[in-house]
Amino acid sequence: MKGFRYLKDATTLELREPACIGCGRCLEVCPHQVFTLANTKASIVDRDACMECGACALNCPVNAISVDSGVGCASGLINEWLRERKLPRGGGACCS
Repeated sequence: MKGFRYLKDATTLELREPACIGCGRCLEVCPHQVFTLANTKASIVDRDACMECGACALNCPVNAISVDSGVGCASGLINEWLRERKLPRGGGACCS
């Protein structure tokens, strides 16, 4: 349809950088490279790429990340990725 443009709703992803311990777990589990590490803290580099699967929040050991997961939950993809790398999986309804 000419002139039609899809506008993505704002993501619910939030990162509380002061709470971050720089473990890099969010980088390991994010299937869309939303995060990066800079100065020993995680930061969001591509918020629009977030599909709100919740893997980052579920795997953050200090609860520095929150997101309303489920909208774009890709638990199968994430679990396969974690399984291939022999990484422990988090709990919860999504990505467990």
